[in-house]
Amino acid sequence: MIKTELIEKVIEKALSNGADFAELFVENTYNSLISFNDNKTQQNIAGKDFGAGVRVFYGHTAIYAITNDLSERSLLEAANAVSKAGKGNTKTTLIDLRRHNFSDKHPIIIPNIEVSKKEKIDFIRRINNASRNYDPCISQVDINMIEKMQHVLIANSEGLLANDKRNYSRIYVSSIASSGKEKQTGTEGPGRMAGYEFFNTIDPEELGRKTAAVASLMLKSEYAPSGKLPVVIDNGFGGVIFHEACGHSLETTSVAKGASVFADKLGKQIANPIVTAIDDGTIPNEWGSENIDDEGTPTQKTVLIEKGILKSFMVDKLGGLKMGLKPTGSGRRQSYKFAPTSRMRNTYIAAGKHKLEDLISSVDYGLYAKKMGGGSVLPGTGNFNFAVSEGYIIRKGKVAEPVRGATLIGNGADALFKISMVADNLAMSQGMCGSISGSVPTNVGQPAIKIDELIVGGRK
Repeated sequence: MIKTELIEKVIEKALSNGADFAELFVENTYNSLISFNDNKTQQNIAGKDFGAGVRVFYGHTAIYAITNDLSERSLLEAANAVSKAGKGNTKTTLIDLRRHNFSDKHPIIIPNIEVSKKEKIDFIRRINNASRNYDPCISQVDINMIEKMQHVLIANSEGLLANDKRNYSRIYVSSIASSGKEKQTGTEGPGRMAGYEFFNTIDPEELGRKTAAVASLMLKSEYAPSGKLPVVIDNGFGGVIFHEACGHSLETTSVAKGASVFADKLGKQIANPIVTAIDDGTIPNEWGSENIDDEGTPTQKTVLIEKGILKSFMVDKLGGLKMGLKPTGSGRRQSYKFAPTSRMRNTYIAAGKHKLEDLISSVDYGLYAKKMGGGSVLPGTGNFNFAVSEGYIIRKGKVAEPVRGATLIGNGADALFKISMVADNLAMSQGMCGSISGSVPTNVGQPAIKIDELIVGGRK
């Protein structure tokens, strides 16, 4: 995207006031969004976003500047700004840039820009019609088709020079059922790091009916009971609780500052021995995968918890410098407008040996959370509160009546010890994760798990 000679000038300028490390991140991204509701296309927009960020380290202090002008003058001004924002005694010199070559684990078959808008809108209409025709109570269907093609260049004073292309495709569907007094929502948001071929793997009518079925069922259900109950949380998006209540506390973003309940727990037991948790950026074409992270480090499979023992954190370059740890390919950012920090990629609890039916049959009276919704977490403590978007009562080891309005309340560190059974039905679900480096694509995942006791908030 810019010539090697200019990259060298920018890095040398950034180092000129004694910085220990300098980095250049350049981005050129194509974004497309089709937004559909009220039976018509509301938005059909596409555009490019490009720019660069220059970062330096003075000891453990990072300084970052951005520009959306890729001219030599503007890039050197950004480099000069970060160099003058600190002062060091280091005589760091640029190591000869060496292009980092790697195999692309995430190939695309059909470039998104080669498919007509008409074909994409026809696909969306099929989802909309199937949802609305499912039940007269479906009052609204919101659909977003998101496509992103990102090209990045990363270079630093250690001699790294790397390019990568990332292609994201996602469809997000929200069906709303209304009784006139109350509303319930069913959602699905499948996505892949792939081209338009991903949408060809989806049955649009099935997707529409699936979201409508949940919304309709929950609208007609009784409210959930409240109290301390055993809870079976099903696979896929059930992993959002681990992601939010535990995953963020395993990023060096919080660990290096001592703002994590797990900061001093490396090598110690933090979960039931049946629990193994992994963050993996290498899974081909998965939503949270990359070839290299946004610092140019190759992604890897990182075992966070192994048989209940904390084995690793998710480490970015600055976090690793502060903690004396090697980066794990976890340095991520939304765009050049953000400095990178440690982030999750595809984060999941590994499959166990039981069947979902075994977990259900082990509960005399409890809650089956088939699908989780959103929630909130206090990062410093791990205390969480999550909505159950599709729930059922378990009676005498069998799934019984559906219930709505349930919330799960607990503590992430405590819940890890209360996981007593793990099923073999591992699945992933897609989402967008927000943190100080912006919003990035992440997978959450797990097999079904049984937690012996959680506070269930309801109305009964």
